[in-house]
Amino acid sequence: MTVMTAMTAILIWLVSAAVPVAAAQDTAVKPQRFDYLVRADFFAGAAGDEARLQKVIDVCERALAANPQHAEAVVWHGATVLVRASQAFQKGDVASGRSLFDRGVKEMTDAVALAPASPGVLIPRGAVLLEATRSMPADMARPLVQSAVANYERALEVQGAAFNALGDHGKGELLFGLADGWARIGDAEKARQYFERLIADAPGSGQAPKAREWLATGVVPKSNGSTCVGCHK
Repeated sequence: MTVMTAMTAILIWLVSAAVPVAAAQDTAVKPQRFDYLVRADFFAGAAGDEARLQKVIDVCERALAANPQHAEAVVWHGATVLVRASQAFQKGDVASGRSLFDRGVKEMTDAVALAPASPGVLIPRGAVLLEATRSMPADMARPLVQSAVANYERALEVQGAAFNALGDHGKGELLFGLADGWARIGDAEKARQYFERLIADAPGSGQAPKAREWLATGVVPKSNGSTCVGCHK
């Protein structure tokens, strides 16, 4: 699992997640989005800042103490467990890494069960799983990739018309994730449809050149996960 790549992906999606138009036009004061409370510290923690990772864990656990059904706190907490899993693997502690990985996936899956129509839950789970499975054997990765793609499909569906209000960055990231996921599953036709839609709907996206390359060669260019580091500190 490449921690920086996976955590960059999460932050891309959460920054890009659509806010319903009606809500955006509502001038009433609303509670701060949960991801705003944790994402900067989470990114720093994933990059190696232990104190900031622990801060995210503490925020999630306080939220869960107040409301054990807080789906976003559950999914973010699960993501921190996957960071711990990666740290264990990097140290050569395979047994702990596997146990933590399974626990993190379960927590994120439980979060989706709590809020099956929330992009703020669907997107981080899908993003983490797509990245965390890249180094796995194909047979082992496939069901997790399928699950991640299902999360993205549902996120696209529930955003509805609000998706069109996103900038090219947000649209491009979501469509690229879908295209890449379908390509990894082996459905080239669905991958092609999403790559073509990405080029048509988000031509200014940083993912558009990758989409064009796939359409020309059938191969998705590898990413080093660094393209959004400057924006997501």
